[in-house]
Amino acid sequence: MNEQEQAWLERALTGEQAAFGLLVETYQRPVLALTYRMLGDWSEAEDAAQETFLRAYSRLHQYNPKHKFSTWLFSIANNHCIDRLRKRRVQFVGLDDSPAVFSLEGESDRPEQEALAAEQAEEMQALVNQLEPEYRTPLVLRYWNECSYQEIADVMEISVAAVKSRLFRARKQLAALYVEAQLPHRVEPAPTDPDLKRGANRGRADAEDEAAHRFDAAGDITETGEGWAAALPLLLAPSGGAGL
Repeated sequence: MNEQEQAWLERALTGEQAAFGLLVETYQRPVLALTYRMLGDWSEAEDAAQETFLRAYSRLHQYNPKHKFSTWLFSIANNHCIDRLRKRRVQFVGLDDSPAVFSLEGESDRPEQEALAAEQAEEMQALVNQLEPEYRTPLVLRYWNECSYQEIADVMEISVAAVKSRLFRARKQLAALYVEAQLPHRVEPAPTDPDLKRGANRGRADAEDEAAHRFDAAGDITETGEGWAAALPLLLAPSGGAGL
């Protein structure tokens, strides 16, 4: 948090809503990125982001300046998304009718040339949606929000070692899901053709091993945003609705 944002926070702590509105404008995009990747639905993600800022405003006195303000917001957003995932009960509230005093910015129409990338990103999001929240959260925070291991640990209230372990497992699971999605539909060999069946199984196993190897070899993202994303460019493609 820079000096300007710190000043806005101090003013917001005195009850100045306009100052907190400036913080919303600053942090709404990363919060929306998190809620969308966690929930997989743009409308629900907007609602979750709105609720995140409402809760943050009402709990400002609980904020610990020892942690980054963004980390604190991510923690609120993540817990709210996990609650939604557990209940999987969508409660749509129109932004205009919402009791919120702050509204999220509308998104402009996506250029036509981004349509294909958006479609591919939606396919990847469908794979991420299959991960359990305990693996989805660190994956989203690391590769879409570019959080450090320590920041993820603070958000999830676990150790850095546990973060790394969950990321490793999440990558493995996502690699397997990706291979599964890419395998062409084919008729399985009949039980009377054991050689064909064994060959098909070996081919599938080899494909999964190759994908997992690509994930591991790429490692984590670097300061320039390369690394694992280079092994699977689809992962960081713009998403539908917000280009997140």
